[in-house]
Order: sequence, then C-alpha cells, then structure tokens
Amino acid sequence: MRIYVGNLSYQSNEETIRGLFEQHGEVDEVAVITDRDTGRPRGFAFVTMSDDDAARAAIEATNGAEFEGRTLNVNEARPKTAGGGGGGGGRERW
Repeated sequence: MRIYVGNLSYQSNEETIRGLFEQHGEVDEVAVITDRDTGRPRGFAFVTMSDDDAARAAIEATNGAEFEGRTLNVNEARPKTAGGGGGGGGRERW
C-alpha cells in the first residue's frame, strides 16, 4: 500500500520518516518529494508498505500525530489523476 504523508517538517528526511513507519511494519520505500527547481523538500512524502494491515495500522497511528513539530496528515495515497501539469501555452518560442 502506498501512503501519503503530508504536513512534514522541511527537516524531515527519508531516514526519520522510515523510522516512524517501521514501528508498525516493514517499509519498502520512502519517497520525499522535492521541488524540481530548488531541490528542497516540499513538505510531503510517500511511504510504501507491502503489508496492507501494517500500512493501515501505521496510517491510524500517525494521522494527526505530532512529528518533528508538525501535525501529520496521513492517508492512503490516491492514484494520480489524468491531465494536470502545466505546459508551454501551446506555442513554441524561438
């Protein structure tokens, strides 16, 4: 199961987030989302856990919990919707 973790401190990193979720089961992957231009964290991440029961337990335990000075917003990640993304306005610029 893929889990959305929002309202993270900008100091949170893969290691600290992994440590939080490993309390509830095995973590397969942690992806801290960064700004494409600055490379700085954007305040959210995705955690992947293969055991759905452990993932649900982690969501229940961490949603609304205080972590590194912030109140977390944690839920099952929704699939990315089609479309989105900006783009060049429809004409090329030379």
